[in-house]
Amino acid sequence: MSGSQNMASRWARFQNRLYARLSQRHKSVRAFVSQPEPRTIGSYARGRQLVAGNLLFAGYLVESQSSGLWEVEAPNGAFDDERQGFAWLDDLAAVGDVRAREKAQRWLWGWIEAHGRGRGSGWTPELTGRRVIRWINHAPFLLRGVEPEQSHAFFRSLGQQTWFLSKRWPGAKPGLGRFEALTGVIYAGLALEGLEELADPAVRALARDCNNQIDKEGGLPTRNPEELLEVFTLLSWATAALHEAGRGAPHAQTEAIERIAPTLRALRHADGQLGRFHGGGRGLEGRLDHALAASGVKPVHAEGLSMGYARLSGGRTSVIVDASVPPRGAASYNAHASTLAFELTSGRRPLIVNCGSGISFGVEWRRAGRATPSHSTLCLDGFSSARLADPERGTGLEALIEGPTQVPVEISEMTDGIRFQGGHDGYAKVFGLTHARTLELSHDGRGLAGEDMLLAMDDAAKRRFDKAMDASVLAGVGFDLRLHLHPEVDAAVDLGGAAVSMALKSGEIWVFRHDGKYKLSLEPSVYLEKTRLKPRATKQIVLSGRAMEYATRIRWTLSKAQDTAIAIRDLNRDEPEFD
Repeated sequence: MSGSQNMASRWARFQNRLYARLSQRHKSVRAFVSQPEPRTIGSYARGRQLVAGNLLFAGYLVESQSSGLWEVEAPNGAFDDERQGFAWLDDLAAVGDVRAREKAQRWLWGWIEAHGRGRGSGWTPELTGRRVIRWINHAPFLLRGVEPEQSHAFFRSLGQQTWFLSKRWPGAKPGLGRFEALTGVIYAGLALEGLEELADPAVRALARDCNNQIDKEGGLPTRNPEELLEVFTLLSWATAALHEAGRGAPHAQTEAIERIAPTLRALRHADGQLGRFHGGGRGLEGRLDHALAASGVKPVHAEGLSMGYARLSGGRTSVIVDASVPPRGAASYNAHASTLAFELTSGRRPLIVNCGSGISFGVEWRRAGRATPSHSTLCLDGFSSARLADPERGTGLEALIEGPTQVPVEISEMTDGIRFQGGHDGYAKVFGLTHARTLELSHDGRGLAGEDMLLAMDDAAKRRFDKAMDASVLAGVGFDLRLHLHPEVDAAVDLGGAAVSMALKSGEIWVFRHDGKYKLSLEPSVYLEKTRLKPRATKQIVLSGRAMEYATRIRWTLSKAQDTAIAIRDLNRDEPEFD
Protein backbone atom coordinates (compact mmCIF):
# COMPACT_ATOMS: atom_id res chain seq x y z
CA MET A 1 0.00 0.00 0.00
CA SER A 2 1.37 3.41 -0.97
CA GLY A 3 1.99 6.17 1.59
CA SER A 4 -1.02 8.22 0.46
CA GLN A 5 -3.28 5.15 0.58
CA ASN A 6 -2.02 4.31 4.06
CA MET A 7 -2.66 7.87 5.25
CA ALA A 8 -6.20 7.84 3.83
CA SER A 9 -6.90 4.50 5.53
CA ARG A 10 -5.71 5.79 8.91
CA TRP A 11 -7.82 8.94 8.53
CA ALA A 12 -10.92 6.88 7.70
CA ARG A 13 -10.39 4.68 10.77
CA PHE A 14 -9.99 7.77 12.95
CA GLN A 15 -13.24 9.26 11.66
CA ASN A 16 -15.06 5.97 12.19
CA ARG A 17 -13.90 5.81 15.82
CA LEU A 18 -14.78 9.46 16.40
CA TYR A 19 -18.34 9.22 15.05
CA ALA A 20 -18.87 5.85 16.74
CA ARG A 21 -18.20 7.50 20.10
CA LEU A 22 -20.26 10.57 19.24
CA SER A 23 -23.17 8.32 18.34
CA GLN A 24 -23.57 7.49 22.02
CA ARG A 25 -24.92 11.03 22.59
CA HIS A 26 -27.72 10.49 20.06
CA LYS A 27 -31.21 10.30 21.45
CA SER A 28 -32.77 6.86 21.74
CA VAL A 29 -35.65 5.74 19.58
CA ARG A 30 -38.48 3.75 21.10
CA ALA A 31 -40.17 1.78 18.35
CA PHE A 32 -40.68 1.10 14.67
CA VAL A 33 -42.96 3.34 12.67
CA SER A 34 -44.30 0.18 11.01
CA GLN A 35 -43.74 -3.51 11.53
CA PRO A 36 -40.83 -4.48 9.26
CA GLU A 37 -41.05 -7.56 7.07
CA PRO A 38 -38.02 -9.87 6.79
CA ARG A 39 -36.62 -9.86 3.24
CA THR A 40 -33.25 -11.55 3.59
CA ILE A 41 -32.83 -15.25 2.77
CA GLY A 42 -30.52 -17.45 4.81
CA SER A 43 -29.19 -20.99 4.67
CA TYR A 44 -30.95 -23.54 6.86
CA ALA A 45 -27.87 -25.80 6.84
CA ARG A 46 -25.56 -23.01 8.01
CA GLY A 47 -28.11 -21.98 10.60
CA ARG A 48 -28.07 -25.50 12.07
CA GLN A 49 -24.26 -25.35 12.21
CA LEU A 50 -24.41 -22.08 14.12
CA VAL A 51 -26.94 -23.45 16.59
CA ALA A 52 -24.57 -26.36 17.20
CA GLY A 53 -21.75 -23.92 17.96
CA ASN A 54 -19.78 -24.35 14.71
CA LEU A 55 -18.75 -20.87 13.61
CA LEU A 56 -17.73 -20.94 9.95
CA PHE A 57 -16.76 -17.44 8.84
CA ALA A 58 -14.38 -16.46 6.01
CA GLY A 59 -13.16 -20.04 5.56
CA TYR A 60 -12.31 -20.57 9.26
CA LEU A 61 -14.16 -22.95 11.57
CA VAL A 62 -14.18 -22.21 15.29
CA GLU A 63 -16.09 -24.49 17.65
CA SER A 64 -17.86 -22.58 20.40
CA GLN A 65 -20.60 -24.63 22.04
CA SER A 66 -20.60 -22.81 25.37
CA SER A 67 -19.04 -19.36 24.90
CA GLY A 68 -20.69 -16.43 23.19
CA LEU A 69 -19.82 -15.22 19.69
CA TRP A 70 -17.86 -12.18 20.85
CA GLU A 71 -15.66 -14.05 23.31
CA VAL A 72 -14.15 -16.03 20.43
CA GLU A 73 -10.79 -14.75 19.23
CA ALA A 74 -11.02 -14.01 15.50
CA PRO A 75 -8.41 -15.92 13.40
CA ASN A 76 -8.17 -12.95 11.01
CA GLY A 77 -9.84 -9.70 10.02
CA ALA A 78 -12.16 -11.31 7.46
CA PHE A 79 -13.59 -13.62 10.14
CA ASP A 80 -14.32 -10.63 12.37
CA ASP A 81 -15.86 -8.63 9.52
CA GLU A 82 -18.24 -11.46 8.69
CA ARG A 83 -19.51 -11.84 12.24
CA GLN A 84 -19.70 -8.05 12.73
CA GLY A 85 -21.90 -7.74 9.63
CA PHE A 86 -24.59 -10.00 11.17
CA ALA A 87 -25.43 -11.77 7.89
CA TRP A 88 -25.46 -14.93 10.04
CA LEU A 89 -28.81 -13.69 11.40
CA ASP A 90 -30.31 -14.71 8.05
CA ASP A 91 -29.17 -18.29 8.66
CA LEU A 92 -30.47 -18.48 12.24
CA ALA A 93 -33.80 -17.00 11.11
CA ALA A 94 -33.96 -19.66 8.37
CA VAL A 95 -33.94 -22.29 11.14
CA GLY A 96 -36.41 -20.23 13.14
CA ASP A 97 -36.89 -22.53 16.14
CA VAL A 98 -36.50 -21.68 19.82
CA ARG A 99 -32.83 -22.65 20.01
CA ALA A 100 -31.98 -20.56 16.95
CA ARG A 101 -33.83 -17.55 18.35
CA GLU A 102 -32.13 -17.88 21.73
CA LYS A 103 -28.74 -18.05 20.04
CA ALA A 104 -29.53 -14.97 17.91
CA GLN A 105 -30.74 -13.02 20.93
CA ARG A 106 -27.72 -13.96 23.01
CA TRP A 107 -25.29 -12.93 20.29
CA LEU A 108 -27.09 -9.69 19.42
CA TRP A 109 -27.28 -8.38 22.99
CA GLY A 110 -23.75 -9.68 23.46
CA TRP A 111 -22.68 -7.34 20.65
CA ILE A 112 -24.48 -4.42 22.32
CA GLU A 113 -22.61 -5.18 25.54
CA ALA A 114 -19.21 -5.65 23.88
CA HIS A 115 -19.31 -3.14 21.02
CA GLY A 116 -22.44 -1.02 21.38
CA ARG A 117 -20.60 1.89 22.97
CA GLY A 118 -18.70 2.67 19.79
CA ARG A 119 -15.90 0.15 20.28
CA GLY A 120 -14.53 -2.52 17.98
CA SER A 121 -13.82 -3.08 14.29
CA GLY A 122 -17.51 -3.31 13.34
CA TRP A 123 -17.98 0.45 13.32
CA THR A 124 -17.39 1.01 9.62
CA PRO A 125 -20.11 2.32 7.29
CA GLU A 126 -20.12 -0.88 5.22
CA LEU A 127 -20.48 -3.29 8.18
CA THR A 128 -22.86 -1.00 10.06
CA GLY A 129 -25.16 -0.78 7.03
CA ARG A 130 -25.19 -4.56 6.68
CA ARG A 131 -25.82 -5.00 10.41
CA VAL A 132 -28.62 -2.43 10.64
CA ILE A 133 -30.47 -4.03 7.72
CA ARG A 134 -30.36 -7.43 9.44
CA TRP A 135 -31.47 -6.09 12.80
CA ILE A 136 -34.49 -4.45 11.20
CA ASN A 137 -35.31 -7.37 8.90
CA HIS A 138 -35.32 -9.85 11.78
CA ALA A 139 -36.69 -7.61 14.53
CA PRO A 140 -39.88 -9.71 15.06
CA PHE A 141 -37.73 -12.83 15.39
CA LEU A 142 -35.27 -11.10 17.75
CA LEU A 143 -37.69 -9.21 20.01
CA ARG A 144 -40.05 -12.08 20.72
CA GLY A 145 -40.20 -12.76 24.45
CA VAL A 146 -37.50 -10.29 25.53
CA GLU A 147 -37.61 -8.06 28.62
CA PRO A 148 -38.44 -4.32 28.28
CA GLU A 149 -34.88 -3.29 29.15
CA GLN A 150 -33.54 -5.53 26.37
CA SER A 151 -35.97 -3.99 23.90
CA HIS A 152 -34.89 -0.53 25.01
CA ALA A 153 -31.20 -1.43 24.53
CA PHE A 154 -32.00 -2.80 21.05
CA PHE A 155 -33.72 0.39 19.88
CA ARG A 156 -31.14 2.64 21.54
CA SER A 157 -28.29 0.86 19.74
CA LEU A 158 -30.19 0.82 16.44
CA GLY A 159 -30.75 4.57 16.66
CA GLN A 160 -27.09 5.22 17.45
CA GLN A 161 -25.90 3.07 14.55
CA THR A 162 -28.30 4.85 12.20
CA TRP A 163 -26.94 8.24 13.25
CA PHE A 164 -23.38 6.95 12.74
CA LEU A 165 -24.34 5.75 9.25
CA SER A 166 -25.92 9.10 8.39
CA LYS A 167 -22.55 10.77 9.10
CA ARG A 168 -20.12 8.14 7.77
CA TRP A 169 -21.72 6.68 4.63
CA PRO A 170 -19.56 8.99 2.44
CA GLY A 171 -16.54 7.12 3.86
CA ALA A 172 -17.69 3.81 2.35
CA LYS A 173 -15.88 2.75 -0.80
CA PRO A 174 -17.92 3.18 -4.00
CA GLY A 175 -19.57 -0.07 -4.99
CA LEU A 176 -21.25 -2.68 -2.84
CA GLY A 177 -20.04 -1.20 0.46
CA ARG A 178 -21.53 2.22 -0.36
CA PHE A 179 -24.82 0.64 -1.45
CA GLU A 180 -24.98 -1.28 1.85
CA ALA A 181 -24.31 1.84 3.90
CA LEU A 182 -26.87 3.98 2.06
CA THR A 183 -29.54 1.28 2.11
CA GLY A 184 -28.95 0.89 5.84
CA VAL A 185 -29.60 4.62 6.41
CA ILE A 186 -32.75 4.57 4.26
CA TYR A 187 -34.03 1.36 5.79
CA ALA A 188 -33.53 2.54 9.37
CA GLY A 189 -34.54 6.16 8.76
CA LEU A 190 -37.91 5.09 7.37
CA ALA A 191 -38.53 2.28 9.87
CA LEU A 192 -37.54 3.96 13.14
CA GLU A 193 -39.60 6.54 14.95
CA GLY A 194 -38.39 10.11 14.45
CA LEU A 195 -35.45 9.40 12.12
CA GLU A 196 -37.07 10.03 8.74
CA GLU A 197 -35.02 13.19 8.16
CA LEU A 198 -31.85 11.05 8.11
CA ALA A 199 -33.16 9.08 5.14
CA ASP A 200 -33.60 12.01 2.72
CA PRO A 201 -29.87 12.73 2.02
CA ALA A 202 -29.24 8.99 1.67
CA VAL A 203 -32.06 8.63 -0.88
CA ARG A 204 -30.48 11.36 -3.02
CA ALA A 205 -27.00 9.85 -2.65
CA LEU A 206 -28.26 6.40 -3.59
CA ALA A 207 -29.78 7.82 -6.78
CA ARG A 208 -26.43 9.42 -7.65
CA ASP A 209 -24.58 6.15 -7.09
CA CYS A 210 -27.09 4.36 -9.32
CA ASN A 211 -26.09 6.73 -12.12
CA ASN A 212 -22.36 6.63 -11.34
CA GLN A 213 -21.80 2.97 -10.49
CA ILE A 214 -24.29 1.09 -12.68
CA ASP A 215 -23.61 1.46 -16.39
CA LYS A 216 -26.20 1.65 -19.14
CA GLU A 217 -26.01 -2.13 -19.67
CA GLY A 218 -26.82 -2.75 -15.99
CA GLY A 219 -23.32 -3.75 -14.89
CA LEU A 220 -20.79 -2.82 -12.21
CA PRO A 221 -17.13 -1.81 -12.74
CA THR A 222 -15.99 -4.96 -10.86
CA ARG A 223 -17.91 -7.24 -13.30
CA ASN A 224 -18.59 -9.53 -10.32
CA PRO A 225 -21.97 -11.28 -10.92
CA GLU A 226 -22.59 -12.10 -7.26
CA GLU A 227 -21.83 -8.51 -6.24
CA LEU A 228 -24.30 -7.30 -8.88
CA LEU A 229 -26.95 -9.55 -7.32
CA GLU A 230 -26.21 -8.04 -3.88
CA VAL A 231 -26.54 -4.49 -5.22
CA PHE A 232 -29.74 -5.39 -7.06
CA THR A 233 -31.19 -6.87 -3.86
CA LEU A 234 -30.27 -3.78 -1.83
CA LEU A 235 -31.87 -1.45 -4.37
CA SER A 236 -35.03 -3.58 -4.36
CA TRP A 237 -35.17 -3.43 -0.55
CA ALA A 238 -34.67 0.33 -0.52
CA THR A 239 -37.40 0.76 -3.14
CA ALA A 240 -39.81 -1.44 -1.18
CA ALA A 241 -39.09 0.51 2.02
CA LEU A 242 -39.80 3.82 0.26
CA HIS A 243 -43.08 2.54 -1.19
CA GLU A 244 -44.19 1.15 2.19
CA ALA A 245 -43.52 4.57 3.71
CA GLY A 246 -45.81 6.12 1.11
CA ARG A 247 -42.94 7.62 -0.86
CA GLY A 248 -41.85 6.94 -4.40
CA ALA A 249 -38.32 5.86 -5.27
CA PRO A 250 -36.17 8.23 -7.36
CA HIS A 251 -36.28 7.64 -11.10
CA ALA A 252 -32.55 6.84 -11.21
CA GLN A 253 -33.08 4.07 -8.66
CA THR A 254 -35.98 2.37 -10.44
CA GLU A 255 -34.16 2.73 -13.78
CA ALA A 256 -31.09 1.02 -12.30
CA ILE A 257 -33.22 -1.92 -11.16
CA GLU A 258 -34.72 -2.19 -14.65
CA ARG A 259 -31.22 -2.17 -16.20
CA ILE A 260 -29.75 -4.75 -13.80
CA ALA A 261 -32.54 -7.35 -14.03
CA PRO A 262 -31.89 -8.39 -17.68
CA THR A 263 -28.16 -8.54 -16.97
CA LEU A 264 -28.67 -10.89 -14.02
CA ARG A 265 -30.92 -13.10 -16.15
CA ALA A 266 -28.13 -13.28 -18.75
CA LEU A 267 -25.64 -14.30 -16.03
CA ARG A 268 -27.98 -17.00 -14.74
CA HIS A 269 -27.11 -20.60 -15.52
CA ALA A 270 -29.72 -23.25 -16.34
CA ASP A 271 -29.70 -24.34 -12.67
CA GLY A 272 -30.64 -20.85 -11.46
CA GLN A 273 -27.17 -20.02 -10.13
CA LEU A 274 -24.73 -17.34 -11.23
CA GLY A 275 -21.57 -17.73 -13.28
CA ARG A 276 -18.46 -17.68 -11.08
CA PHE A 277 -16.28 -14.89 -12.41
CA HIS A 278 -14.14 -12.06 -11.00
CA GLY A 279 -14.39 -13.04 -7.34
CA GLY A 280 -18.08 -13.93 -7.37
CA GLY A 281 -19.67 -17.20 -6.32
CA ARG A 282 -22.81 -18.98 -7.49
CA GLY A 283 -24.98 -17.15 -4.95
CA LEU A 284 -27.21 -18.64 -2.29
CA GLU A 285 -29.61 -21.14 -3.82
CA GLY A 286 -32.90 -19.52 -4.76
CA ARG A 287 -31.77 -15.98 -4.01
CA LEU A 288 -31.38 -14.90 -7.62
CA ASP A 289 -34.84 -16.10 -8.63
CA HIS A 290 -36.36 -14.54 -5.50
CA ALA A 291 -34.68 -11.20 -6.16
CA LEU A 292 -35.80 -11.14 -9.79
CA ALA A 293 -39.37 -12.04 -8.86
CA ALA A 294 -39.47 -9.42 -6.09
CA SER A 295 -38.23 -6.69 -8.44
CA GLY A 296 -41.30 -6.99 -10.68
CA VAL A 297 -39.17 -6.41 -13.79
CA LYS A 298 -40.52 -8.51 -16.64
CA PRO A 299 -38.07 -10.71 -18.59
CA VAL A 300 -36.77 -9.23 -21.83
CA HIS A 301 -34.36 -10.69 -24.35
CA ALA A 302 -30.87 -9.23 -23.81
CA GLU A 303 -28.98 -8.39 -27.01
CA GLY A 304 -25.19 -8.64 -27.17
CA LEU A 305 -23.06 -8.73 -24.04
CA SER A 306 -24.27 -8.28 -20.46
CA MET A 307 -21.67 -6.71 -18.13
CA GLY A 308 -19.07 -8.04 -20.55
CA TYR A 309 -20.39 -11.62 -20.61
CA ALA A 310 -21.92 -13.61 -23.46
CA ARG A 311 -24.64 -16.15 -22.76
CA LEU A 312 -25.40 -19.07 -25.08
CA SER A 313 -28.37 -21.30 -24.35
CA GLY A 314 -29.96 -24.25 -26.04
CA GLY A 315 -32.38 -26.79 -24.64
CA ARG A 316 -31.43 -27.31 -20.98
CA THR A 317 -27.81 -26.17 -21.46
CA SER A 318 -26.33 -22.78 -20.65
CA VAL A 319 -22.87 -21.43 -21.49
CA ILE A 320 -21.55 -18.17 -19.99
CA VAL A 321 -18.38 -16.64 -21.45
CA ASP A 322 -16.20 -13.85 -20.07
CA ALA A 323 -16.06 -11.74 -23.22
CA SER A 324 -14.45 -8.47 -22.14
CA VAL A 325 -11.29 -6.98 -20.68
CA PRO A 326 -10.73 -7.54 -16.93
CA PRO A 327 -11.72 -4.73 -14.55
CA ARG A 328 -9.05 -2.09 -14.01
CA GLY A 329 -8.10 0.36 -11.31
CA ALA A 330 -9.99 0.28 -8.01
CA ALA A 331 -12.48 -2.22 -9.44
CA SER A 332 -9.74 -4.81 -10.08
CA TYR A 333 -9.05 -5.83 -6.47
CA ASN A 334 -10.85 -9.17 -6.94
CA ALA A 335 -10.60 -9.32 -10.74
CA HIS A 336 -9.49 -12.53 -12.48
CA ALA A 337 -7.42 -13.10 -15.63
CA SER A 338 -10.34 -14.98 -17.18
CA THR A 339 -10.94 -13.42 -20.61
CA LEU A 340 -12.60 -15.97 -22.96
CA ALA A 341 -13.08 -18.50 -20.14
CA PHE A 342 -16.50 -20.18 -20.03
CA GLU A 343 -18.75 -22.26 -17.80
CA LEU A 344 -21.30 -24.83 -18.94
CA THR A 345 -24.29 -26.15 -16.99
CA SER A 346 -26.58 -28.95 -18.15
CA GLY A 347 -30.02 -28.80 -16.57
CA ARG A 348 -29.49 -28.64 -12.81
CA ARG A 349 -25.88 -29.87 -12.98
CA PRO A 350 -22.76 -27.74 -13.54
CA LEU A 351 -20.27 -29.47 -15.84
CA ILE A 352 -17.50 -27.03 -16.88
CA VAL A 353 -16.58 -24.46 -14.22
CA ASN A 354 -13.87 -22.04 -13.18
CA CYS A 355 -11.95 -22.79 -9.98
CA GLY A 356 -13.51 -19.76 -8.28
CA SER A 357 -12.31 -17.24 -5.73
CA GLY A 358 -9.79 -18.42 -3.13
CA ILE A 359 -10.04 -15.26 -1.04
CA SER A 360 -11.32 -17.13 2.05
CA PHE A 361 -8.40 -19.59 1.97
CA GLY A 362 -5.53 -17.14 2.26
CA VAL A 363 -3.27 -15.04 0.04
CA GLU A 364 -1.76 -17.90 -1.99
CA TRP A 365 -5.14 -19.45 -2.86
CA ARG A 366 -6.48 -16.00 -3.68
CA ARG A 367 -3.70 -15.41 -6.19
CA ALA A 368 -4.00 -18.91 -7.64
CA GLY A 369 -7.76 -18.55 -8.14
CA ARG A 370 -7.27 -15.32 -10.10
CA ALA A 371 -4.73 -16.77 -12.55
CA THR A 372 -5.66 -17.88 -16.08
CA PRO A 373 -4.80 -21.59 -15.47
CA SER A 374 -7.62 -21.65 -12.88
CA HIS A 375 -10.18 -20.91 -15.60
CA SER A 376 -11.67 -22.93 -18.44
CA THR A 377 -9.71 -21.36 -21.25
CA LEU A 378 -6.33 -21.53 -22.99
CA CYS A 379 -3.11 -20.24 -21.46
CA LEU A 380 0.42 -19.91 -22.86
CA ASP A 381 3.46 -21.33 -21.05
CA GLY A 382 1.64 -21.08 -17.72
CA PHE A 383 1.31 -17.29 -18.07
CA SER A 384 -1.87 -15.44 -17.16
CA SER A 385 -3.53 -13.31 -19.82
CA ALA A 386 -3.50 -10.43 -17.30
CA ARG A 387 -0.74 -9.82 -14.77
CA LEU A 388 -1.15 -9.16 -11.05
CA ALA A 389 0.71 -6.23 -9.58
CA ASP A 390 3.04 -6.99 -6.70
CA PRO A 391 1.73 -5.36 -3.49
CA GLU A 392 5.16 -5.64 -1.86
CA ARG A 393 6.56 -3.27 -4.49
CA GLY A 394 4.03 -0.55 -3.72
CA THR A 395 1.95 -1.09 -6.83
CA GLY A 396 -1.33 -1.52 -5.00
CA LEU A 397 -3.24 -4.39 -3.44
CA GLU A 398 -2.88 -7.02 -6.15
CA ALA A 399 -4.49 -4.95 -8.89
CA LEU A 400 -4.68 -6.36 -12.41
CA ILE A 401 -2.32 -4.70 -14.85
CA GLU A 402 -1.08 -5.38 -18.40
CA GLY A 403 -4.07 -7.44 -19.38
CA PRO A 404 -5.97 -7.60 -22.67
CA THR A 405 -6.76 -4.21 -24.18
CA GLN A 406 -8.95 -5.41 -27.05
CA VAL A 407 -11.58 -8.15 -26.96
CA PRO A 408 -13.54 -8.15 -30.24
CA VAL A 409 -16.68 -10.30 -30.00
CA GLU A 410 -19.42 -11.45 -32.38
CA ILE A 411 -22.50 -13.51 -31.52
CA SER A 412 -24.53 -14.91 -34.39
CA GLU A 413 -27.36 -17.32 -35.06
CA MET A 414 -26.72 -20.47 -37.09
CA THR A 415 -29.25 -22.76 -38.70
CA ASP A 416 -28.70 -25.34 -35.96
CA GLY A 417 -27.53 -23.25 -33.03
CA ILE A 418 -25.77 -20.13 -31.81
CA ARG A 419 -22.14 -19.12 -32.33
CA PHE A 420 -19.79 -17.05 -30.17
CA GLN A 421 -16.56 -15.70 -31.65
CA GLY A 422 -14.09 -13.68 -29.64
CA GLY A 423 -10.42 -12.89 -29.26
CA HIS A 424 -8.01 -11.09 -26.95
CA ASP A 425 -4.49 -9.67 -27.17
CA GLY A 426 -3.37 -10.49 -23.63
CA TYR A 427 -0.46 -12.60 -24.90
CA ALA A 428 0.50 -10.41 -27.85
CA LYS A 429 3.02 -8.26 -25.99
CA VAL A 430 5.14 -11.22 -24.85
CA PHE A 431 4.51 -13.93 -27.43
CA GLY A 432 3.06 -12.02 -30.39
CA LEU A 433 0.02 -14.28 -30.37
CA THR A 434 -3.68 -13.42 -30.21
CA HIS A 435 -6.03 -15.99 -28.69
CA ALA A 436 -9.23 -16.43 -30.70
CA ARG A 437 -12.06 -18.69 -29.52
CA THR A 438 -15.20 -19.93 -31.27
CA LEU A 439 -17.98 -21.74 -29.39
CA GLU A 440 -21.00 -23.20 -31.17
CA LEU A 441 -23.90 -24.48 -29.06
CA SER A 442 -26.62 -26.51 -30.76
CA HIS A 443 -30.26 -25.41 -30.39
CA ASP A 444 -31.08 -28.56 -28.40
CA GLY A 445 -28.14 -27.95 -26.04
CA ARG A 446 -26.71 -31.40 -26.60
CA GLY A 447 -23.43 -30.37 -28.17
CA LEU A 448 -20.80 -27.63 -27.91
CA ALA A 449 -18.15 -27.38 -30.64
CA GLY A 450 -15.06 -25.37 -29.72
CA GLU A 451 -12.14 -23.98 -31.65
CA ASP A 452 -9.18 -22.14 -30.12
CA MET A 453 -6.63 -20.42 -32.34
CA LEU A 454 -3.29 -18.74 -31.65
CA LEU A 455 -2.52 -16.18 -34.34
CA ALA A 456 0.30 -13.75 -35.11
CA MET A 457 -1.87 -11.04 -36.60
CA ASP A 458 0.66 -8.67 -38.24
CA ASP A 459 4.35 -8.24 -39.00
CA ALA A 460 5.16 -6.81 -35.57
CA ALA A 461 3.40 -9.76 -33.89
CA LYS A 462 5.28 -12.20 -36.12
CA ARG A 463 8.60 -10.65 -35.05
CA ARG A 464 7.65 -11.07 -31.37
CA PHE A 465 6.64 -14.68 -32.03
CA ASP A 466 9.96 -15.32 -33.80
CA LYS A 467 11.76 -13.91 -30.77
CA ALA A 468 9.79 -16.26 -28.48
CA MET A 469 10.67 -19.16 -30.79
CA ASP A 470 14.36 -18.26 -30.60
CA ALA A 471 14.15 -18.16 -26.78
CA SER A 472 12.75 -21.69 -26.81
CA VAL A 473 15.45 -22.90 -29.23
CA LEU A 474 12.73 -23.40 -31.86
CA ALA A 475 10.82 -25.74 -29.53
CA GLY A 476 7.68 -23.63 -29.84
CA VAL A 477 5.46 -21.84 -27.33
CA GLY A 478 3.72 -24.26 -24.99
CA PHE A 479 -0.02 -23.99 -24.47
CA ASP A 480 -2.63 -25.74 -22.33
CA LEU A 481 -6.35 -25.76 -23.00
CA ARG A 482 -7.99 -26.36 -19.61
CA LEU A 483 -11.58 -27.31 -18.85
CA HIS A 484 -12.17 -27.54 -15.09
CA LEU A 485 -14.89 -29.95 -13.99
CA HIS A 486 -17.37 -29.57 -11.15
CA PRO A 487 -16.50 -31.81 -8.16
CA GLU A 488 -19.66 -33.87 -8.63
CA VAL A 489 -18.63 -34.86 -12.17
CA ASP A 490 -17.11 -38.34 -12.46
CA ALA A 491 -14.55 -38.26 -15.32
CA ALA A 492 -12.28 -40.81 -16.98
CA VAL A 493 -10.03 -40.91 -20.04
CA ASP A 494 -11.17 -43.53 -22.54
CA LEU A 495 -10.82 -44.69 -26.16
CA GLY A 496 -7.05 -44.98 -25.95
CA GLY A 497 -6.63 -41.45 -24.67
CA ALA A 498 -8.66 -39.86 -27.45
CA ALA A 499 -11.62 -38.75 -25.30
CA VAL A 500 -12.80 -38.03 -21.76
CA SER A 501 -16.19 -39.26 -20.59
CA MET A 502 -17.97 -37.33 -17.83
CA ALA A 503 -20.87 -38.68 -15.79
CA LEU A 504 -23.21 -36.24 -14.02
CA LYS A 505 -25.27 -37.06 -10.96
CA SER A 506 -28.37 -36.72 -13.14
CA GLY A 507 -27.24 -39.75 -15.15
CA GLU A 508 -26.16 -37.75 -18.20
CA ILE A 509 -22.93 -38.73 -19.90
CA TRP A 510 -20.93 -36.07 -21.70
CA VAL A 511 -17.87 -36.77 -23.86
CA PHE A 512 -14.94 -34.48 -24.65
CA ARG A 513 -13.13 -35.15 -27.93
CA HIS A 514 -10.44 -33.35 -29.87
CA ASP A 515 -8.91 -33.51 -33.32
CA GLY A 516 -6.09 -35.80 -32.21
CA LYS A 517 -3.18 -33.41 -32.74
CA TYR A 518 -2.34 -32.72 -29.13
CA LYS A 519 -1.80 -34.51 -25.80
CA LEU A 520 -4.97 -35.14 -23.77
CA SER A 521 -4.83 -35.74 -20.02
CA LEU A 522 -7.04 -35.64 -16.95
CA GLU A 523 -5.32 -33.80 -14.11
CA PRO A 524 -6.16 -32.73 -10.52
CA SER A 525 -7.91 -29.42 -9.94
CA VAL A 526 -9.74 -27.60 -7.15
CA TYR A 527 -13.14 -26.01 -6.67
CA LEU A 528 -13.04 -22.99 -4.37
CA GLU A 529 -16.15 -22.07 -2.36
CA LYS A 530 -16.25 -19.51 0.45
CA THR A 531 -18.76 -21.60 2.42
CA ARG A 532 -16.27 -24.50 2.69
CA LEU A 533 -13.42 -25.08 5.12
CA LYS A 534 -10.98 -26.05 2.41
CA PRO A 535 -10.82 -26.33 -1.40
CA ARG A 536 -12.71 -29.27 -2.87
CA ALA A 537 -10.72 -31.69 -5.00
CA THR A 538 -11.88 -32.10 -8.57
CA LYS A 539 -10.38 -32.73 -12.02
CA GLN A 540 -9.60 -30.82 -15.17
CA ILE A 541 -9.32 -31.81 -18.81
CA VAL A 542 -6.00 -30.56 -20.22
CA LEU A 543 -5.14 -30.50 -23.92
CA SER A 544 -1.45 -29.61 -24.31
CA GLY A 545 0.71 -28.74 -27.28
CA ARG A 546 3.18 -26.24 -28.70
CA ALA A 547 2.59 -23.38 -31.11
CA MET A 548 5.21 -23.73 -33.85
CA GLU A 549 3.77 -21.47 -36.54
CA TYR A 550 2.04 -18.11 -36.96
CA ALA A 551 -1.32 -19.92 -36.83
CA THR A 552 -2.17 -22.80 -34.49
CA ARG A 553 -5.60 -24.40 -34.34
CA ILE A 554 -7.10 -26.54 -31.57
CA ARG A 555 -10.50 -28.12 -32.22
CA TRP A 556 -12.62 -29.96 -29.69
CA THR A 557 -16.20 -30.87 -28.82
CA LEU A 558 -18.35 -31.49 -25.77
CA SER A 559 -21.43 -33.58 -26.45
CA LYS A 560 -23.86 -35.89 -24.76
CA ALA A 561 -22.94 -39.54 -25.24
CA GLN A 562 -25.57 -40.29 -27.89
CA ASP A 563 -24.29 -37.33 -29.92
CA THR A 564 -20.66 -38.46 -30.24
CA ALA A 565 -21.13 -39.41 -33.88
CA ILE A 566 -21.98 -35.79 -34.66
CA ALA A 567 -18.92 -34.66 -32.68
CA ILE A 568 -16.62 -36.93 -34.70
CA ARG A 569 -18.12 -35.60 -37.95
CA ASP A 570 -17.52 -31.98 -36.87
CA LEU A 571 -13.89 -32.67 -35.95
CA ASN A 572 -13.25 -34.20 -39.37
CA ARG A 573 -14.40 -31.18 -41.36
CA ASP A 574 -11.93 -29.79 -43.88
CA GLU A 575 -9.54 -27.29 -42.31
CA PRO A 576 -9.15 -23.86 -43.94
CA GLU A 577 -5.77 -22.62 -45.11
CA PHE A 578 -3.94 -19.91 -43.17
CA ASP A 579 -1.88 -17.16 -44.77
